[in-house]
Amino acid sequence: MSKLTPMMQQYESIKRKYPDAILFFRLGDFYEMFNDDAKIAARVLDLALTSRNRGGGEKAPMAGVPFHSADSYIAKLIAEGYKVAICEQLEDPEEAKGIVERDVIRVITPGTVIENEMLKEKDNNFLAAAINYKEKLGFAYVDISTGEFLVTELEAELEDKLWDEIDRIHPREILTDESLVTREGFNNLIKRIDFVHNEIEPGKVEKAYDYLREHFQTRSLAGYGCEEMDAAILAAGEILKFLKETQKRALAHINKLTTYNLNDYMVLDSATRRNLELTSTIRGRTKKGSLLNILDRTVTSMGGRLIKKWINQPLINKDEIEMRLEAVAELVNNYIFLQRLRNNLDGIYDLERILSKVTYGTANARDLSALKFSLLKLPDLKQDISSLKAGLFSQLNSRFDPLEDLADLLNQALVDEPPVSVREGGLIRDGYNQELDELRRASREGKEWITNLQKTERERTGINSLKVGFNKVFGYYLEVTKANLDKVPENYTRKQTLSNSERYITPELKEKEALVLGAEEKINQLEYDLFVELRDKVGENIERIKETAVVIAFLDVLASLSLVTLENDFQRPEIHNDGIIEIKEGRHPVVEEMVEGVFVPNDTYLDTEENRFIIITGPNMSGKSTYMRQVALIVLMAQMGSFVPARKARIGIVDRIFTRVGASDDLTTGQSTFMVEMNEVANIVNNATGRSLIILDEVGRGTSTYDGLSIAWAVSEYINNPEKIGARALFATHYHELTRLEEKLPGIKNYNVLVEEDENGVHFLHKIVPGRASDSYGIEVARLAGLPEEIINNARKILDRLEHNEGQIAAAAEESITEVIAEKEVKELVKKEVKEPKEKQRQLALFKNEDPIVRKLKEKDLLNLTPMEAMNFLYQLQQEARKEGEDNG
Repeated sequence: MSKLTPMMQQYESIKRKYPDAILFFRLGDFYEMFNDDAKIAARVLDLALTSRNRGGGEKAPMAGVPFHSADSYIAKLIAEGYKVAICEQLEDPEEAKGIVERDVIRVITPGTVIENEMLKEKDNNFLAAAINYKEKLGFAYVDISTGEFLVTELEAELEDKLWDEIDRIHPREILTDESLVTREGFNNLIKRIDFVHNEIEPGKVEKAYDYLREHFQTRSLAGYGCEEMDAAILAAGEILKFLKETQKRALAHINKLTTYNLNDYMVLDSATRRNLELTSTIRGRTKKGSLLNILDRTVTSMGGRLIKKWINQPLINKDEIEMRLEAVAELVNNYIFLQRLRNNLDGIYDLERILSKVTYGTANARDLSALKFSLLKLPDLKQDISSLKAGLFSQLNSRFDPLEDLADLLNQALVDEPPVSVREGGLIRDGYNQELDELRRASREGKEWITNLQKTERERTGINSLKVGFNKVFGYYLEVTKANLDKVPENYTRKQTLSNSERYITPELKEKEALVLGAEEKINQLEYDLFVELRDKVGENIERIKETAVVIAFLDVLASLSLVTLENDFQRPEIHNDGIIEIKEGRHPVVEEMVEGVFVPNDTYLDTEENRFIIITGPNMSGKSTYMRQVALIVLMAQMGSFVPARKARIGIVDRIFTRVGASDDLTTGQSTFMVEMNEVANIVNNATGRSLIILDEVGRGTSTYDGLSIAWAVSEYINNPEKIGARALFATHYHELTRLEEKLPGIKNYNVLVEEDENGVHFLHKIVPGRASDSYGIEVARLAGLPEEIINNARKILDRLEHNEGQIAAAAEESITEVIAEKEVKELVKKEVKEPKEKQRQLALFKNEDPIVRKLKEKDLLNLTPMEAMNFLYQLQQEARKEGEDNG
C-alpha cells in the first residue's frame, strides 16, 4: 500500500469492501474503473482500456464513463448480471484539503434497480429470499421500484411449491441459504430463469424480527399477519438486511408487508403456466401470442403489472370472484362511461416508481411534474367511480384519495415544462416564493441595463461598432476596434487586448454584473432548495399516494377486461362451488385472434359424477390440444374475474389446473422426452385433488407403444377413481384402446373430433362430439400430405390385415393391462418408468409372438412423419412382407 499513490490507496481501500461489485469511482466528471473492473467494463461496455499511474512505477488498467451518462452504462452491466458500486465525491474538490473524501453511496444489483432506463414499464423487478428453517420454508420478495413487499411460509415437504412460486414471480435476484442451493429444483430454476443468485448465511430469527419491526416502526408483526412465521420472518429480514447494506438509506416507500397464503389462490405450477402460455409463448417467450397479450389493454404501468398478477394468481373464493365480475359487468353495460374512465386513466404516470425515486432523493423536476399532471386527473377519476354501484367500486372509492392538496402545491410551485437538471434554475413558478421573485426582478433589471448599455455607449462615444459581450473569465465587457481607440472615454479600463480590438470594463458595468451574476447564483441555489423542500413534502405523503396508486391499478385492470369483453364478445360466467364445468360454444381466446376465417366453438361438460374423465381421440391437427387448452383458459379467466370467450359458461371452482402437454426433450436439465413426461405425470398424481382440473395430452408416447399404453391406462384409472383423486380431466390420446374404459368405469366418457368424408377425402371439422374416433384417419392425413396413390393403397391393404385381428389383440391387451394395474398402484408404475431404463422393463406377454411387421406398423407414429419418411417406411415394410411371403412360400 505504501507504494501506491494516495488516490489509488483510497481506491483500493474502498474496493476491498465491495469485492463482488464493479466500483464506479468518481474522478471529476467521470466514473473511473481500475484493474479487473476496468477490463470487464471495457469488454462489456466496449470502452477503450487505458492505464493510470498507481505508484511505484506501475500502471493500473483504467476505463471510464462520463458521470452524466452513466445510467446507460450501468444498465448494460446490470443486464449482464454484474453489481455496480457507486462511489461519489463527498466534498467539493475545490474546498478539499488533500485527497477528496469519497465513499460508496449505493450498490446497484439486478434486484435493486429503480432507474426507468433499466426497467420494463409493465414488469416488476423483484429481489427474493428463500430460507429453510425448522421444517419450514420462508419466502419473501420485494420490488424496491414500486415498494411492494410480500412474504409467505410453507411446509418443508412442499418444496416444489416454492420453486413454482419463484417461477411465478421471476425474480431478477434471489438470496438463499446453502441447504436450498444444492436442491435439484433450485438448480433447474437456475437453468430456466435468468436471475442472479446470492448464497447467504441466515442470522437469528430475533434479529430479523427486529429489522422488520424497526423498519415498519411497530411493536410487533401481528398486524402484518406473520408474527409466528419464523421462516418467513427470516426471509423478509434477510431482504431488509441486504437492502440496508446495498442501498444505504431508509426506504420509506416500502411501508407495508403483505402476508399471503398459497392456498388462497388457484395453484398453477410452472409447467401449466408455460403450457397454457399465460404471459409468454413457449416458442420465443414473447408476450404476443399469450393470454396476457389478449387481456392487457391497460393504459398505466401500474395496471399492466397488476393484470399480470391476476392472470398468474386466479382466485378460488366465490365471493371475491363475483365481486370482480360484477364490476366488469357494470362497465361492459356502459360503454360511453368506460371510454371516459379510460381517458381519465390514460396519461397517469407510474406513481409507484416516482415514489421510489422520491425516497432515494433522485426524483428530478420532471418526475414531480409527471406526478403533478397525474394528480390533477384524480378528481375527475374519483367523480367517475363515485357514480358506480358495484361493490368493488364502492370499496375502491372509499380508498381513493384524490390528493388535491398535494396537486395544488405542485401546480403552484412547478413550471409546466421544467428542465432535467435541478441545479440550474428554471424550476419554480413566479409568485411561489417572494425572495425568489425579488431576485429574479433584480436579475431582469440588471440584464436590461446591460442590454441597453450598448446603445447608450454607442451614442455617447460615437463608436458605432462598440459591442457588449460576456465570457466566464472576465464577465461582461465593452469591445472597441483598434480603429476607434482614440474615441475611448477616460472611465473605460482596459482588461484584454486582442489582435483587432481592445476589451474594457467600467465601474458601473462591474456593479451591474455583480448584481446579475450574484442574483443568478442565488436564484439557482434558492430554486434548488425550494425543489428539495417540495420533494420532501411529497415524501411525507408516500402512504397516501401509494394507496391511490393501488386504486388506479385496479380501475385500469377492470377497464381493460371490460374493453376486451366488448371487443371479443365475451360473456359473464356463472361461478359455483360445485364440481360442474359447463361451457357452451367455448373458444380459445388467443387462437381465435390468430386464425383466418371463423373459429369453430365447442361445448364442454364436466362434473364429479358421470362426466369426470373425458377421453378425446382424433387425428393430429384436428384441434384436440386447442380444445383442451381453451377449457383450461376459460376456467382460469373466469376465476381471475374476467368474462370468457363462450356463449355461456358455468364454472365450478377449481383449486389447481394441471397440464401435461407436448413432447420434447428438456435440454436444460438433461432429461429425455419420456423423463419430462413422467415427472409431470408424477407431479399431477401426487398433488391433484377432487377439485382440480387436469389436462393430459398424449401421455405415454415417449416410450414404446405397450409401455406407454399401460401407463396411460393406469393413469386414467387412477385419476378417475374418486377414492384416489376423482379430478375433472380431459385426456387426448392416440391409444384407441383407452376408449374401452368408458364401458368399464363410471365417470369416463369418450369424445372425438368430428371428421367429414366425401369423394375428395377427409376434412377435419374441429368439432368435439361424443363417441370414439375411427382410427383409420392416419392414412387420410398421409394422403393429404401428398403421398403417392401407390403407397396409400398399399397402406390400406396393410391396415385391413391389422384390423382383421384387432378384436383379439384389444381384448388381450385389456386383460393384460388390467393385470398390470392390479399388481401395483399407478404411482409405483410411474415411478418405475422414471427410474428404470425402458430396455430393462418387461414387455406385455401378449405381444411376444406378434408379427414383426404388424408390431412396427402399430408402434410407428404415422401422423408425425414427413411424406418422405412415410414413403420410406412403407417401402421398407413392403420389402419385408414380400421377403416373408417368399420364405413362407
